[in-house]
Amino acid sequence: MKSRIALSVLFVLVAACAFAADATTTATPTVAQQSFDKMKSLAGEWEGPVTVPDAPEMSGAKMHLSLRVTSRGNALVHEFQEAGTPLDATKYDHPVTMVYLDGDQLTLIHYCDAGNRPRMTGKLSPDGKTVEFELKDISGDPAMHMHHSVFTVIDANHHTEDWTFMMQDKLIHAHFDLTRKN
Repeated sequence: MKSRIALSVLFVLVAACAFAADATTTATPTVAQQSFDKMKSLAGEWEGPVTVPDAPEMSGAKMHLSLRVTSRGNALVHEFQEAGTPLDATKYDHPVTMVYLDGDQLTLIHYCDAGNRPRMTGKLSPDGKTVEFELKDISGDPAMHMHHSVFTVIDANHHTEDWTFMMQDKLIHAHFDLTRKN
């Protein structure tokens, strides 16, 4: 009888500790979790022009962006394409980017039209409006690759993205000014 009481008390203590640990974790999200939550707040359909100072012929194109939270909230899918073009990977660019938490690190993998997969790590700015990603490593040919990205939330219906592409030791910057469509 005493062993059952002791076992019951032990069970209650373990459950209480687990509950307290869970409450502590959810009460104070990590910087990585705060960064990921900021990124997930962008879920939806977006459109707007791109500006590419180093390639003026590419500037002015209207882009469509789809951001979708998936995998029970554990990943964000980012898909870009020129507005009005079909999803035909043989004729049109259609890069896909995945953002997720990897332990205590916000991670971005860009499945690039250049055929490689740069992996970047990111963090939220002190003002809570910008998530900036720095290159960590690349799978595939590194000669041409996405090198850096910055997401800035202006308000619930407007954000910008700045992507820097490395092309044979030359950095090319693209700025996207996006407005929510839904």
